[in-house]
Parts: sequence; C-alpha cells; structure tokens
Amino acid sequence: MNVRWLPILVSMFALCILLSSTSSGLTNIFEVKGVSVDVTAEDAALARTQALQNGQEKAFQRLLRSLILLRDVERLPKKGSLDVTSFVSDFSVSEEKASSVRYLAKLDVKFKARPVRDFLLGLRIPFAETISKPVLIIPILQSAQGFQLWEETNMWRKAWANKSGRNGLVEISLPDGKQKDASLLNIQDALEANVELLSNLAERYNAGDTIVSFARFGNNSSLGKRRLEISNILYSAFQEPVPKSITLTIKPSESEQDTLVRGATTVVKQIEEDWKFRNLLENDGEGVESFTIPVSTLKDWLDVKRQLNRVSVVRRIEIVLFSLDQVRVNLHYVGDPEQLGTALRQTDLTVDKEDDDLILYYVRR
Repeated sequence: MNVRWLPILVSMFALCILLSSTSSGLTNIFEVKGVSVDVTAEDAALARTQALQNGQEKAFQRLLRSLILLRDVERLPKKGSLDVTSFVSDFSVSEEKASSVRYLAKLDVKFKARPVRDFLLGLRIPFAETISKPVLIIPILQSAQGFQLWEETNMWRKAWANKSGRNGLVEISLPDGKQKDASLLNIQDALEANVELLSNLAERYNAGDTIVSFARFGNNSSLGKRRLEISNILYSAFQEPVPKSITLTIKPSESEQDTLVRGATTVVKQIEEDWKFRNLLENDGEGVESFTIPVSTLKDWLDVKRQLNRVSVVRRIEIVLFSLDQVRVNLHYVGDPEQLGTALRQTDLTVDKEDDDLILYYVRR
C-alpha cells in the first residue's frame, strides 16, 4: 500500500465507524414553524401558559395533516384529547407581545419522530415522510385575447404568487417570469409540451417535476353558472405525462381573481395528496438494500452521506466496506424499493444497475 494514503484510510475508517452507527437526519420533516398564538386570560402569565399549550397542539395537528391523506384526518383523535407535550422535543418562541391579560407570539415546534410514527401506526393510519423536490408550476391563462404565460395580465400566474414555498411535504416553485425565463420557454413551447425546454427551466429552479397548469373561464350550460376549468399536466423524467382536471363553480360574491386563487389552492392540495399517496408507508418494517458508492476523495463520501441523511425513509446506514475508490453500504429503509428510489432522487441521488450491483451516485447541481 502506498504510505501516503495511510492517514486518509485511517481517517475514513474512523469516520465510517462513527457515521455508520447514526441514523439518518430528519431535518425539518417533524418541525412545524410559524404557529401563531393569541390568548387572553386572567393575567399575562396564565395567558402565556395557555398560548404555549395551544400552539403546540396546533403545531401537532398541522404536522399530522401534512403526513396523512385528507381521507384519514377524521380518524385522528379530537383536539385536546392528547398530551401533545409527550411528542415535543423542543420549541422556540418569537415575536412575543404581551399585555396584562393577553399574550401573542409565534412558535416553532420540533417533534420526536419515533413517537409520532408509532402514534400513527397505532391508529393504522398510513403516512408519508419523503419530502418532494420543488414542483415547478407553469401557469397559462386562456382568455378571449389568447394564451398568456409571462404577460403581466396573466391573472392565473398572479393567483400562484403566494403559493410558493413548502406546504407539508411538497414545495411549490413559481418562475419569476423575468427575461431569462421567457428566453428559455415561450408560450408556443409550453403549449406544445417541449419537454427539453421544460426540463431546462425546471433545472434553473432546482425543481423535480413540472406542472403546466391551464386555466380558463367558461359556462356551465346545465346549471347556468360560470365556472373555472383547470387542466394540469405533470411532466416527469420518470413517468409519462399525467393530465388531471379540476372544475370550480364561481360563487355569486366571488371575483374572477378570487376564484383563481381558490383554484390554485385546490391544485396545491391535489399535488400534495398525489405525492403522499405515492409515498405512503403502511408499516415500519425495514427492508435492506446494498449499494456501491464510487468515491475518489473523502469529500465524495461525506457529500453522499450528507444527502443520505436527508432521506427520511432510510432508517440506518450500515457501512460494510470502504476503499480508496468505493464505499459499500447497506441501507435499512421503510417502504418498498420504488419508494426508496423516489426518496433518493429527491436529494439528487441516482441509482444505476451494473451487472448485479446497484451503484449510487450523487448528481451535483
């Protein structure tokens, strides 16, 4: 062995022993931020105590709803029937305001992953943990003036303006619509579903899937009411385009812009439900899959390990061999192999099969 490699191997060995005994990090999956509380009581101290209890309860309910399907929400225990503090690992308070009888603040609450999982498993409620890469929305409005995409008059695009950011397990991304976007994708390319150009735009925003969302106002001839018709087409590198439609009746007191905002909210909920449904965990039984990770430096391995720590369905990383050019690991995970593959891709980890070996690569962006 070349002596100059000895210190590197010793360092890798020490790090591998340390890291192989740790479970993957769960970052913000079990953390709920920005929970507003506002309580009035007999005095400020009592108001603060009640507010902190209410905030943790509200955060817990928000967490559970982000992990489970809407159809199962009614199966959750009623608010106030649980000691939520037993699930809380930590919380912080900001923007505190108080009077002699009133207390206002915002809470960030971190929950213990294992008790939350056991709680849902005990109720036999399937749940999802995998965080999706950002989903890029391309909003196109069809009106009497034709199709609009990057134009300032595109009300459908304006309706999406406040939807960006993470909603549960899915982050919604909206192009800023500046000249760079317009040069990458014009309206004709979007209408013709130019997958290459859609992919280029998604890459600019570090997004995974892209949804071209068409909206138009029409009339419901049977009811004699106006309606909003939304057609969404999901483009992914891992499946054929998936079209879905939503129709909303315009309420008597509702403006067109309000209806569009309601339509965008409805689409977001559908995106979340579809994602959770594809990644539901029915139980916590572990599978094991072996991977070979090519490396040329210690940093290569540490980069991959950092990404693996973001994959929530990976419960444990077991290192079985390492050398100067590869690390072999056993990933202990929950769910099925397809769900594992999906989860890995969300952190820019891709899997290739060479002979009988599964090769794990980190695709840096």
